[in-house]
Amino acid sequence: MKAHTEYLTFRTEKHREYINITDKVNAALKKSGIQEGMILVSAMHITAGVWVNDAEDGLLADIDEWLERLAPYKRNYQHHATGEDNGDSHLKSLLVHHQVMVPVTAGKLDLGPWQQIYYAEFDGQRPKRVIIKAMGE
Repeated sequence: MKAHTEYLTFRTEKHREYINITDKVNAALKKSGIQEGMILVSAMHITAGVWVNDAEDGLLADIDEWLERLAPYKRNYQHHATGEDNGDSHLKSLLVHHQVMVPVTAGKLDLGPWQQIYYAEFDGQRPKRVIIKAMGE
């Protein structure tokens, strides 16, 4: 079995951003030479996430609104007693999760017709990393 690892670094301009990284994951897969296997994409920070969904601006706005409704920014999170003010960012990350695993078939990401891979930043404006690990033959 072969394995290939790459890291992406993001420093978003906004506090919350959703970035389509499908092309970057595809590029890492091509470099790996793997034809059959899996590719893991994982945010390496507890205030970020990775998901697979449709690449449609209206849906991204809906997801953002939904996340803000479920985990709104507020001043009285107990976590804020640590000196941080990003309690909502931790909760949003839990809702979308921190990683995805995508099958690789015939050297390609085996995604559905509209599926794309997104990096979700919930506490931006500082460097954050994502690991991409392709595994297979």
